[in-house]
Amino acid sequence: MDFVSIRIITDAARRLVTFYEHVTGVAATWYTEDFAELTTPSCTLAIAHRRTMELFAAGAAHPADNRSVILEFRVSDVDAEYRKLAPVIGKVVQEPTTMPWGNRSLLFRDPDGNLVNYFTPVSPEAIKKFDRLR
Repeated sequence: MDFVSIRIITDAARRLVTFYEHVTGVAATWYTEDFAELTTPSCTLAIAHRRTMELFAAGAAHPADNRSVILEFRVSDVDAEYRKLAPVIGKVVQEPTTMPWGNRSLLFRDPDGNLVNYFTPVSPEAIKKFDRLR
């Protein structure tokens, strides 16, 4: 099995794609007016309008209703990213903080309210863990 992507269902695909293009620096590829992907070396973030759910199972996903999943992006310097993105991300859930498991993390919400974690491994154990994934 190969874990390929995370898909966010939204009522405002263009707005959400623009936000993620800005905060990740990755240009989206639009396949239809309702579906785009931002592809990184390790995973793809897919963003789709609610209308696309009608092709799967209408009503199965509810835009802007996530309270259990965090989208996580490893960055080289979370503090530098925070300084750069602070005006864009608005209210921050948690400013850069070193967590007990060795990552320095910044937690904020996207325009639909989904949690986003930017993190940098800083402890020797965390650095070793994430270096093996390259």
